[in-house]
Amino acid sequence: MIELRSDTFTLPSPDMLQAMGRARLGDDVYGEDPTVNELEDRAAGLLGKEAACLMPSGTMGNLASIMTHAPRGSKILVGAESDIYVYEAGGAAVLGGVTYEPVVNRPDGRLALDDLAAGFPDDPEDPQFALPSLICLENTQNRCGGVVLSMEYQREVRAFADARGVAVHLDGARVFNAAIALGRPVAELARYADSVQFCLSKGLAAPIGSMVAGSAEFIRGVRRARKMLGGGMRQAGLIAAAGLVALDGAGRLAEDHDNAQRLAKGLAGLDGIAVDPGAVRTNIVMFRVTAPGFTWQTFAAAAGRHGLAIAELGHGRLRAVTHAGVTAADIDAAVAIVGRVLSEGPQGPERSEGLEGVEG
Repeated sequence: MIELRSDTFTLPSPDMLQAMGRARLGDDVYGEDPTVNELEDRAAGLLGKEAACLMPSGTMGNLASIMTHAPRGSKILVGAESDIYVYEAGGAAVLGGVTYEPVVNRPDGRLALDDLAAGFPDDPEDPQFALPSLICLENTQNRCGGVVLSMEYQREVRAFADARGVAVHLDGARVFNAAIALGRPVAELARYADSVQFCLSKGLAAPIGSMVAGSAEFIRGVRRARKMLGGGMRQAGLIAAAGLVALDGAGRLAEDHDNAQRLAKGLAGLDGIAVDPGAVRTNIVMFRVTAPGFTWQTFAAAAGRHGLAIAELGHGRLRAVTHAGVTAADIDAAVAIVGRVLSEGPQGPERSEGLEGVEG
């Protein structure tokens, strides 16, 4: 199976498994796991922040960050297409007592400043209104097709937030992909946010884990929230060891971007597929099936029968995500499978073809 549903399907490399086997361990809840401490110091340094904390997942990392920034009864401004709003089970509301205000994502992933401003009440002294305490950005923006927020835009949001006395959290699950796309150190992309979450278990290809980085005081709050949420881990150096190897190999994300371009250009050459290769900036390709008779469900199912795993990601679009487990040859094979599904049509191959070799 050529697995393009997500970059979360990566498997740990031999180097990761070897590092996990020889990791020095301690009790991380006591702050005594040396490998975790090394990973946290490394992550903080890469992002230009004072401190960092290892989390079991990106969802918990975002939630702990929101709970640390946002008082109960306040609200956070989030993209209507953001993972925090769409895919993280309403955790900030359920567990943090914080209201979401969804703001329209522009096609390039931005939350326009005018739209953000509309989330602030005209009279902040009026007790009827929940007051904003946090702006959440996402870079790269997943449901907008893995697009990258520009440095200029991030500076503008920082100035906007400072003028209104609110914090900025960056859901940077794939922020290393964004840094590769912009040709900038990842610390430059993190500088305009008070806190950043990034995933070790997506394009970086570690088997588990995410990091939250910010000021030392902020990370103390995140550790408390992590414990409250059940995320305190013991000999977590087993996870951290793979994370260190993942950070060492971050440069290979450029290969994933090249493969995504290769895929988009291949799909663009097929009648019945709508895709814009020029919109592909990182490792995510969004496309639609325009051939008559198909739904995204029937198309994805047919592709799966031929050995290609793809999935829908909002508004009837199919998403393909390149990663360390996918080669250029796999991409060419994936394009060929899509072409075959289109040529067979929504009814699939002829029944007689499907019965070849079947007895009785």
